[in-house]
Amino acid sequence: MKNISAGQISVLIALGTMLILTGVWAFSVWGASSGVEMGKHGWIALGLGSFFSLLIGCGLMALMFFSSRSGHDDVADPFRRRDGEDG
Repeated sequence: MKNISAGQISVLIALGTMLILTGVWAFSVWGASSGVEMGKHGWIALGLGSFFSLLIGCGLMALMFFSSRSGHDDVADPFRRRDGEDG
């Protein structure tokens, strides 16, 4: 098993702290807006915004996956060694 360095531990602690603080902030904002009613148009906007954000994210990930599989990304990296090259 690989040993974890002190730098990796500090990065994990920093990321964990940011995650906890973000959760506390989200919980406080959710509680502060508990008396606000959202109408039908608000729910429709929330649903459509979430759907299209997910659609764009999945589409871009699919494009990135197929681009790396087809070899188009190999041309962009001049320092990558190709099979059969010596040097």
